[in-house]
Parts: sequence; C-alpha cells; structure tokens
Amino acid sequence: MRSRFVGIVAGVLALGLITPGTAAADSPRYPVAYGWDGLAVAAAAQLTRPGSNPPGANNWSCHPSAAHPDPVVLVHGASANMTANWQTFAPLLANNGYCVFALTYGVPAGTPFPVNQIGGRNPMEQSAAELSAFVDRVLRATGAAKVDIVGHSEGSLMPDYYVKFLGGAAKVSDYVGLTPLWNGSNVANLADFYVLARMFGLGPVVNLIVDSVFPAARQFLRGSDFLKKLGDPVVTGVRFTMVMTKYDEAVVPYTSGTMSGATNVVLQDQCPQDHSGHGMVGFSPNATQVVLDALDPAHAQPIHCSYVAPSP
Repeated sequence: MRSRFVGIVAGVLALGLITPGTAAADSPRYPVAYGWDGLAVAAAAQLTRPGSNPPGANNWSCHPSAAHPDPVVLVHGASANMTANWQTFAPLLANNGYCVFALTYGVPAGTPFPVNQIGGRNPMEQSAAELSAFVDRVLRATGAAKVDIVGHSEGSLMPDYYVKFLGGAAKVSDYVGLTPLWNGSNVANLADFYVLARMFGLGPVVNLIVDSVFPAARQFLRGSDFLKKLGDPVVTGVRFTMVMTKYDEAVVPYTSGTMSGATNVVLQDQCPQDHSGHGMVGFSPNATQVVLDALDPAHAQPIHCSYVAPSP
C-alpha cells in the first residue's frame, strides 16, 4: 500500500493533475480524487503548492444559486490545513453547484514556514474567533444570509464554540461533522493519564509542555475544561449531521461523535467495506454522498458503496 501511495503521488506530480480549472471557463469542473488516490493528490498539492486553495474553493466572486443558497465553509482538522484536508470535498461540492470556501486556522502568529502549514494548534476559542471573521467575510462577499459548515476532526468540534458563543447560530444552517468527538477522545489513554497527572499535582507541568507546542491538543481529551464549557453542543435552528467511522484511530471510542438531536451516521452501517480511518474519512466517496445528502436532503440520493482500503 505504501508503494502504491508513493506511485500515485509521483504520477500526480508528473501529470500535473492537481491544477484546478480544467473545464471550460463558462462551466468550470474540477477533478475529484477519492480514497488513497485523494490522499495522494492532497499530499502532492501540499508539497508543490503549500497554502494554496483547494480546487473549487475561495472563488470570492461566486454567487450562490437558488438551489444552493448557502455557501459551504470547510473547516480542516488538527495539524492539517485547507490545502491538505479538502482536495476531495472542495471540488466535489463546487461541481455540485455550491459556492465553497475554506480557511487555514489556528496557526500561532509569527510561525515560520513550513511549520505554519500545521493548523488547528491555537486554543479552540481563538480558532472559533478566526472562523467567525471568515464566515462574515464569506457572507459579505456572497450576499448570503447563512452558511453551511462541513468540518473534519477538530473542524467538527471547534465551530460549535462559534455557533454557541460567538453569534454563529444566526449564521449557520447546516453543520456537518466528520469524525466528531463531542465527548472527547481517550486515544492511547491520554485522557486517563491527564486525570492522573492532575491528581498528583502535575497538571500545570503537563499544560506547560503541551501548550508550548499544541495548545488545542488537551482540549480534545475526554473531560477537558473546553468540553465542559461547551456542554450540550446542540443549538436550536441549526441542523446537525455527524459522520463517524468504526475504524477511527484518533477518536476513541468513535461513538464519542454521537450527538443527541443530530442525524448520526456510522459509515460502516451504510457501507461495510469502507475501512476509512480518521483521516481517510475526508477522502471517502461514501462520506461524500452522506455530506451531499445532509446539505440537500430534499434531493438525497442513495449511497452506491465503494470499497475503501484500510490504513497500511
């Protein structure tokens, strides 16, 4: 699998398939790669065009159609960025008639290249303020009244702070979370370790070490102060859809993504041959159909399941 991945990256670089806008100017179409192919395209884009817009995203002259009046804002996961995270979803949504926008958030000020390509590191309260400003910019540019949010990992969690506490409830229609973690994660028993450290008075030491590198990291842990403040994530007037995978190696247990009052989808309940792990959900063809149906339920289509190989 690793040799296949390397081969795909080399092929993408050689053929230049990561260049957007291959269709006619009056009807732009963007190439969409799925699964491991999609991950390879994302890796190639990040290597050759770091910090660039994903295909189909951030066209600031885009005007929403009557069919899709809400622009879609894509919110990447922890340690990712818009270039790497959205090489599948951005072109797919654009090809389906949506105005699509994406941002890289959570990069500490003054961070030099290439470390500035690692997003989602700031405390999520700060990142939520960045998202708020970005949504306002999208609304001004498009003339829309509201946006839809599609977020992956941290991007499925952090925007809820914006919706609950920063005025986002009046500006968001649909909120779709990929690999969410409303009850936090206990990956590698880190949440248990942190509780133990605090019991022995070592919490401040752990905080100092973690916060110097990745302040948002401990906010993901089960029982964190951030999650306690967030409380019940449901916000009246916003329609929530949560997409989980049983093979999530980062959100442990994966059922932490279940939200009461939302439409909760486990990919394997729909498509048993989808072995997507945490990151691969962002490139799963089965997940893309779930998202399209969530954003436009009046025209929902059945999922034609595709095989997605497990992580090597």
